[in-house]
Amino acid sequence: MKLEEAKAQFIQAWGTLGSKWGINRTMAQVHALLLISSESLSAEQIMNELNISRGNANMNLRSLIDWGLIEKELKPGERKEFFVAEKDIWKACVQIMKERKKRELEPLEKVLNKVSDVDEVSPEAEAFKDMVGQISRFSQYAEKSLEAMIDADEHWMVNQFMSFIKK
Repeated sequence: MKLEEAKAQFIQAWGTLGSKWGINRTMAQVHALLLISSESLSAEQIMNELNISRGNANMNLRSLIDWGLIEKELKPGERKEFFVAEKDIWKACVQIMKERKKRELEPLEKVLNKVSDVDEVSPEAEAFKDMVGQISRFSQYAEKSLEAMIDADEHWMVNQFMSFIKK
């Protein structure tokens, strides 16, 4: 397989994977392109490589910066902004976990805490409180698991994963 074909397939696959993480496909494709680029890229280079509009490129670059997955890089003598991705995939995955926790689990927990205070007494209210309690306990478990993964180092996590697979 030629390098250009391999890169294109990787970018497409990462885009599909990203949409399963809860980010849009183009954002994941921009991230993939920056991950596999040996040098930082300008917005124009990203637009040309992925065949996307300037607005789409800029919006997704800002989002990736907000997620902490890429940074701007200034090059002496250049007026353009260049972008580079975190190349340590463990750090990138930990950052994604932190953002998903902040964007998904924390708002869910706020809603669950708010709606769990139902003062009505009825079978329907009891069923509601029971379900909210179950979801809340699961959410807390998910948050603790994410925190353990975020706090763990790469080798510990790989060892834990491998021992889980062997069972």
